[in-house]
Amino acid sequence: MEFLNASTKVPLKIINMEDVAVEEVKWLLYPFIPYGKVTIVQGDPGEGKTTLLLQIIARLTLGRNVFDSDEKSQFAIKSSEPQQVIYQTAEDGLGDTIKPRLIAAGADCRYVNVIDESDMPLSMLDERLEAAIVKTKARLVVLDPIQGYIGSNTDMHKANEIRPIMKRISIIAQKYNCAIVLIGHMNKNSSRKSSYRGLGSIDIVAAARSVLLVGRIKDKPELRVVCHVKSSLAPEGKSLCFELSKNEGFIWRGECDISADELLSSTMRESKVTNAVDFLAEVLAKGPVSKTIIDAEAEVKGIKSRTLWNAKQKLNISCFKSGNQWYWDLKK
Repeated sequence: MEFLNASTKVPLKIINMEDVAVEEVKWLLYPFIPYGKVTIVQGDPGEGKTTLLLQIIARLTLGRNVFDSDEKSQFAIKSSEPQQVIYQTAEDGLGDTIKPRLIAAGADCRYVNVIDESDMPLSMLDERLEAAIVKTKARLVVLDPIQGYIGSNTDMHKANEIRPIMKRISIIAQKYNCAIVLIGHMNKNSSRKSSYRGLGSIDIVAAARSVLLVGRIKDKPELRVVCHVKSSLAPEGKSLCFELSKNEGFIWRGECDISADELLSSTMRESKVTNAVDFLAEVLAKGPVSKTIIDAEAEVKGIKSRTLWNAKQKLNISCFKSGNQWYWDLKK
């Protein structure tokens, strides 16, 4: 027997979980960007969100791993073939900003597509978005920033207006097994947890399966950190550090010991470094000590290598090698 919903007249259909096939989640970048789902990358303006995504796009167009080193293979793009990408930006010019940055990142621009918005601005409810995914067979879609593609008549702070949009974009991602990444700015309420710092309704974050935060390390303006704010499909990934060097450009610097909330709180960040500074000052008070011993004692105290390195810089500690050992020396 078929029943109708009185308000919509849509036939009732029941899905029994016994009939649902178990599906494995596929990853563009494990555990940060899943295929078939929505990911949010958020942070304050100028922190490196777009740069990070353009680097990932470049590697995807080349069929290469995000990291060059085999030791980071757990973060590998699971494809050896170049993949199509759609990149939409409401903030930067294509010819004077985006393409030069793609070229600098080494991207094969033949695999990077943009929906022409000259006739009408694009929104997440626009039929052209799905049509473009079908036509290009894109495996990654980036909308930069979120608020540029919500739609001019939508209040992004109202849950009842945001939910249908996020539901629609999630359905498209799953339907075509492509990763959809939304880049977002942060609100100015620094007292709130990282999951509440994105612009607009919390329903935007709720609809995403992975949420990443990009921010810079205090006193190290060239260093940026990528932290997991939310991870619904895998254990949260270790925070990653990258450098935007004036001379060498984008460089991955590996894992770092900073959480999302710590990245947003300079007090918490400085507390870890302060503890490490005190530790090094005590260990090196009587003279040079081998790096092996320092690392062992730091591990006992729960001080991570990146924190130790930051403390070393603050204390202006010098290094020298004697025999087969490296030593740290605190200058008086």
